[in-house]
Amino acid sequence: MFESLTQRLSGTIERLRGRGRLTEENIRESLREVRIALLEADVALPVVQALIERIKVRAVGQEVLKSLTPGQALIKVVRDEMTAVMGSQAADLNLNVPAPAVILMAGLQGAGKTTTVGKLAKHLKEKRKKKVMVVSADVYRPAAIEQLKTLAQQVDVLFFPSSADQKPEAIVKAAIDDAKKSFVDVLLVDTAGRTSIDEAMMAEIKALHAAVNPVETLFVVDSMTGQDAAVTAKHFGEALPLTGVVLTKTDGDARGGAALSVRYITQRPIKFIGVGEKPDGLDVFHPDRIASRILDMGDVLSLVEQVESQVDKDKAQKLAEKVAKGKKFDLNDMKDQLEQMQNMGGIHGLMDKLPGMGQIPDSVKNQVTGKEVPRMVAIINSMTRKERRNPGLLNGSRRARIAKGAGLTPADVNKLMKQYQQMEKMMSKLAGGGMKGLMRGMKGMMGARGGMPFR
Repeated sequence: MFESLTQRLSGTIERLRGRGRLTEENIRESLREVRIALLEADVALPVVQALIERIKVRAVGQEVLKSLTPGQALIKVVRDEMTAVMGSQAADLNLNVPAPAVILMAGLQGAGKTTTVGKLAKHLKEKRKKKVMVVSADVYRPAAIEQLKTLAQQVDVLFFPSSADQKPEAIVKAAIDDAKKSFVDVLLVDTAGRTSIDEAMMAEIKALHAAVNPVETLFVVDSMTGQDAAVTAKHFGEALPLTGVVLTKTDGDARGGAALSVRYITQRPIKFIGVGEKPDGLDVFHPDRIASRILDMGDVLSLVEQVESQVDKDKAQKLAEKVAKGKKFDLNDMKDQLEQMQNMGGIHGLMDKLPGMGQIPDSVKNQVTGKEVPRMVAIINSMTRKERRNPGLLNGSRRARIAKGAGLTPADVNKLMKQYQQMEKMMSKLAGGGMKGLMRGMKGMMGARGGMPFR
C-alpha cells in the first residue's frame, strides 16, 4: 500500500532533509510536488486542498523557517498533518456495554464483508480475549451463510445458523437471544451487500439497525476504489449512524487515496485495515504509523508487534540457547527461521514496514515476488535429515538431486547455501558475543553483491 505515493514524496522529502535553509519559495515548490503526488494517489480534491493549506500555514510560519533544521521540521509538519487528516490516533471498538456487544457490518457487494467478519472474529478472540459469535443476515447470496460457517470453523468461534427463507431481523434477534444464553461477549452480524441508490435494500438495513441497536456499525469498503471509497462511505453514513470504517484489500492498493480521504470526508474513523485473504490479515489502523510509512520512515512499532505476536517464542528460545552453547547453526534451524518469516508475510510483507524502502530502485524491489521463502523451504525439504544436520556433505551430485526434488536448478541450491553460510557466520559471531561483528555480518548480507535470494 502507498508504494506510488511514497516514491513521489520520498524524493521531495529527501531534497528538503539536508537543506540548511528553507525559503517560502522552495517550500511552495515542494508543496506543489506534494499536491501532485496526492492527486495522483487518488486522494479526494477537498482533502488535498485542506492538507496542503494546513501544511503551508505551519511551514511558512515560525515553526519551520526559524528552525535550526528546517528540512526536518517541514517533514515533521507534513507527517503531523497527514496523521491529523487520517484521525490522529487509533480508534478502538466500543465493547464496554452489557453482553453481547452487537457489531453490524455493512458495505457494498464484493467489498469483502464476510471475510472481514471472520478476520475481526479472530482479532477479538485472540487479541481482546472475547467470546465471539458470528451470524449471517445475507439472505440474498446463497453461498454467504456457508462461507461464514466455514470461516467461523477456521477461526474457532461460535456460528449461529440462518437460512435464505428467513427475514434478516428475525435472524439477528434469534442470534442475540442465543448469544445471551451462551454468555457471548461479541456478536458480529454480516449483512447483504447493497448500494446507497438501492432504496429497498437501504430501507432493509435501516430497519435491521433499528431493531437490533448495535453498539458498532462498521462500513466495509474496498480501498482499491480510491476516493470513491470515501464518497460511498459518506452516502452510507447519511443513511446509517456509522461508527467506523474498515478498509479492505489494502495490499492491492498501491495509491492509498482511500486511507487519506475516508476519515476527512465521512468524519468517521478508520478502525481496521484488511490485508489479503488469510484470517489473520486484519490490522488496527494507526494514523501516525501509516503517515510514517507514506513518508518512507517505516513502521517499526507495527513490525515489533508483528514479531512479538507471530514468532514462536519456544523455538526462538531453543535457538538462542543452542547458539549460546556454541552448537552449529544447521539447515533445520534455517528452515525454522524461514517458516517464521513466511508466517509474517514473507520478505514482501515486511518490506513496507522498513524505513527507507522508497529509496530502493524498482528493479530491486520487483525481484521480490513472494515466492522466495517457499522456494528456499522446498530446497531444504528435499534434503535428507543427515544433509540438513551436516551441510558440508552437499557435493555437486547431491545438490543436483536436491534441485530436481524441489523442482528448481542447482544454481538455486547454491544461492540457498550461500545464504545459509552467511547466516551461520552471523550466528557464530553472536555466540562469541561479538555484536559489532554481527552487525557487520548483517550489513554484508543486505549488501548489493548478494541481491535478492530468488527471483
